[in-house]
Amino acid sequence: MTGEAFHQHDHQQCVHSALAQAAQLCEQRGARLTPLRERVLELVWASHQPLGAYEVLDRLAADGRKPAPPTVYRALEFLLEQGLVHRIASRNAFVGCSGPAAPHVGYFLICRGCGNAEEVASPLLGSSLQAMAASRGFAVQEQTVELAGLCQECQQHPVAEPA
Repeated sequence: MTGEAFHQHDHQQCVHSALAQAAQLCEQRGARLTPLRERVLELVWASHQPLGAYEVLDRLAADGRKPAPPTVYRALEFLLEQGLVHRIASRNAFVGCSGPAAPHVGYFLICRGCGNAEEVASPLLGSSLQAMAASRGFAVQEQTVELAGLCQECQQHPVAEPA
């Protein structure tokens, strides 16, 4: 399961596929993907840059909707519970999950230049971290690994880092 944040791709198809898969998974799971939840997911997938809850609120307001912050937080919580998005702890923001069909740990490459985040798979890293924690008697309850740096494009064409 790898993303396309740092590679040329048809992003509209990327978003369309994510929404279609979300609808299918929610139907299979008996989970209700309401129009607001679907729109929040679409906004999160609108780019590969992590999106904060208040940014979601601002974009919903631009749509002419004015939900209260708790409504957006509940929508994001639903999307997290369904494995449709991941929370990027260092940014207090969310990105779409590239493999929502099966539960997994999120490992992310986050570019400090363009702001994109790409989910990458690493079963070896996951098992190594679990073994290290278990050897110390530690029960892991949640795990996210974030690597910050510069993508290939930003290494070749540096821009000022986002604030």
